Amino acid sequence: MTATQHDIVIRHGQVIDGSGASRFQADLAVDGDRIVAIGELGAHRGATEIDATGLIVAPGFIDAHAHDDIALLAEPDMPSKVSQGCTTTIIGNCGFSAAPLTPRDCYPDDFLLGDERWYRFPRMADYFATLRDTPAAINSAALVGHSVLRVECMTELDRAANPSEIAAMQARLEEALADGALGLSTGLEYPSNKAADTDEVVALAQVASKAGALYTTHARNYDAYFREALEEALEIGRRSDTPVVLSHLQGDGPENVGHTTWSLPRIDAARAGQMVALDVYPYNAAATIIDPAFVISASRVLISSSQPHPDMAGRELDDIAVEWGIDREAAAVKLAPGGAIYFCQDEADVQAILTYPPTMIGSDGLPGGEINHPRLWGSFPRVLGHYARDLGLFDLETAIHKMTGLTARRFGLIDRGKLAAGAFADITVFDPASVIDRATFTDPAARSVGIAHVLVNGAFVWRDDKATGIRPGRPLPRSTRLGAQVLPAQIVTGIADF
Repeated sequence: MTATQHDIVIRHGQVIDGSGASRFQADLAVDGDRIVAIGELGAHRGATEIDATGLIVAPGFIDAHAHDDIALLAEPDMPSKVSQGCTTTIIGNCGFSAAPLTPRDCYPDDFLLGDERWYRFPRMADYFATLRDTPAAINSAALVGHSVLRVECMTELDRAANPSEIAAMQARLEEALADGALGLSTGLEYPSNKAADTDEVVALAQVASKAGALYTTHARNYDAYFREALEEALEIGRRSDTPVVLSHLQGDGPENVGHTTWSLPRIDAARAGQMVALDVYPYNAAATIIDPAFVISASRVLISSSQPHPDMAGRELDDIAVEWGIDREAAAVKLAPGGAIYFCQDEADVQAILTYPPTMIGSDGLPGGEINHPRLWGSFPRVLGHYARDLGLFDLETAIHKMTGLTARRFGLIDRGKLAAGAFADITVFDPASVIDRATFTDPAARSVGIAHVLVNGAFVWRDDKATGIRPGRPLPRSTRLGAQVLPAQIVTGIADF
């Protein structure tokens, strides 16, 4: 009997398919960019064969919350992602996106994406076209940043938009959604976003609703007014009839220790009547711009970069303040603009959010900079190794579901986030006994261990502990409608399923 021939066959692995179901031993065959068979494939042969004995074969991980908009173009091999097993990144978060943004002489200091030379895409279609013409190693799906819309349509950002400016932003958003963007993101805690009132955001979210798109939000406050900010996020979703994704759910500062005893039940209650999802990064420290308002709730602040004082990168804010003879808030003012790591969250709360069934996993990593947060390089192996295996917060099936099938369903990524015949061949093969993050706050770019093979659209992007240089990634335009129409059953069947 003639053996069936395939491009790739992965043999003898323990398959965890991304659905949350129990693992099973099977072989897996790939032809082109798709999985074509899973099961006992003894009569099948592959041009490339992988022995996965003792390894887990899983869907490629989907970063539910990332800032890779520029990195996809500037660092297309995406080693920070493929070394973790990530095959898709959700970009345009926290109100900041690479498009639609007309090139200009200057930009707000709080823009998070990196080198301004890459801000050159007046339409989302232009950005997607560039990613198709010069692909990255991984797939991407993009949100439209509220701050970018404000910069495009307003002359002053320190006030709420007027009706004509709102109309202009709505038109730009509608165009970007038609180009394939997933939805709208806000970063209402940031200077370029924070002057927007609730009505302004609702007016934009209504455009997303009509297009069947999402609303994701870095809330207006995570410390003294965290309760009010959470309520505002839920209100925006209700008033606009838009699915809400609560970005990197967290409560900052001592006043919010134990917040999960009320915040998670509040989200549960909201989910009974509206579509609400959330993501979290697996660390108890945040990383973002230097802002004097942010240092108040942090027990420790590590400066990652400073434009006026670049020699202060890697130093503690309190030590700098003592050296300069001023308090930490005044020191933050002198150091800005720049970036910092804020140790501001309670580890027990982080673990409670991680174990909450609707929670997706996101890195919230910020590419670029001299010193960075380890979450850019370590988030997904940290969940698998530290939280699942070592602490036993949940089993591997649950951990993988949180970073694959659950995320694909939330964002409407068809045939991604699962291992099944006909699905795209985004696959991660890893060693469950050794997988772990190695990145730390003093060595934030240390690569994780235990990730053996990573395929994107059927091509190897990570093998032999290094990136292959192959770049098969694709932009994934929104191809389904969330909220406005009934979705295919494999994505969302109702409010409780979102």
